[in-house]
Amino acid sequence: MKAEPFEINVPQEILDDLVDRLKRTCWPDQVEGVGWDYGTNLDYMKDLTNYWQHQYDWRKHEAELNKFVQFKAAIDGIGIHFLHERGRGPNPLPVILTHGWPDSFYRFHKIIPMLTDPGKNGGKAEDSFDVVVPSLPGFGFSGHQALSADGVANLWAKLMAGLGYKTYTAVGGDLGSGVTKSLAVQYPKAVTAMHLTDVGFPTGREDLSTMSEAEQKFAGFIQQWLFTEGAYVMIQGTKPQTLAYALNDSPVGLAAWHIEKFRAWSDCQGDVEKRFTKDELLTHIMIYWVTATAGSAARMYLQNVRAMYVQPGGPMSAQKSEVPAAVVVFPSDTVPLPREWAERNVNLKRYTIMTKGGHFAALEEPELFVNDLREFFREFRGE
Repeated sequence: MKAEPFEINVPQEILDDLVDRLKRTCWPDQVEGVGWDYGTNLDYMKDLTNYWQHQYDWRKHEAELNKFVQFKAAIDGIGIHFLHERGRGPNPLPVILTHGWPDSFYRFHKIIPMLTDPGKNGGKAEDSFDVVVPSLPGFGFSGHQALSADGVANLWAKLMAGLGYKTYTAVGGDLGSGVTKSLAVQYPKAVTAMHLTDVGFPTGREDLSTMSEAEQKFAGFIQQWLFTEGAYVMIQGTKPQTLAYALNDSPVGLAAWHIEKFRAWSDCQGDVEKRFTKDELLTHIMIYWVTATAGSAARMYLQNVRAMYVQPGGPMSAQKSEVPAAVVVFPSDTVPLPREWAERNVNLKRYTIMTKGGHFAALEEPELFVNDLREFFREFRGE
């Protein structure tokens, strides 16, 4: 694997075109008094768009992102963008962090310094990590070819081997949990331990008689949740190309599609900016916009759905892993994850229920997230 240094440098014509599109937004109407019940609120979107057009500074955030050491590499013919920050302590432990949707590698920007240089960030120098943060295929500055979780896990194994790591730990959330779990299933000698915020959801194939009462309630909750909050799964898992035309053409449409989830899945009590600044939200969205990856990112859902329901035997990401695992549950995450379900899917060694935080834990509660991660991985530093 040959990795080339990379810096983000978005052509100015893309930014100029964005401003023009924001000016020409064709606004929909909204039923009076519905707030966010029908989807992303119109008044909020107008306020955010005004800020985006007149105050948000992409070049400022581009420069901040470029403070991280970044590379691009071709693995199995697919371009992979990744951050690789070396630890500043004795014997750093390698870790690969995998993001999900609707976010990006930017999900982890707050915790990277905490992991690489804990001595300066509330921890002990001996808890330092070598941190690798790739952009999923189809996302951000990686190539546009979407893969299933199993396919991505194969790329990650080659990426880590190409960087010289024979063994390493792994962290994942959302789609990244499936990738991390698959990586552990397929490469148990390389992955010494993993840290997850979810372990996958019931698919309807489970034998209910083998499930605990908590797991059965969890399965019932998932079914209800899919009909009330899961439209994005159905669309992106079946007809992502149809959606791509809208998201790739309208920056406001792209933002609305994503911000609904940042609000619904975070510990914000209905006010998304209690957890994320406008700049944080827009930087996530800009990573999709400037790379035109809204459609290719959505296609990962289709690849996962086909692997689950079409692939004989199902995907590796759905199999139980025997690699030691920690699962941390944040109260405002998308779904309540019972301990029994975690034990069914991973070799559970640590199960933590937090008192605050949501789906985007590394952004919302970076200290809580990192402390849990440090404590769990500490026992695997000798391996």
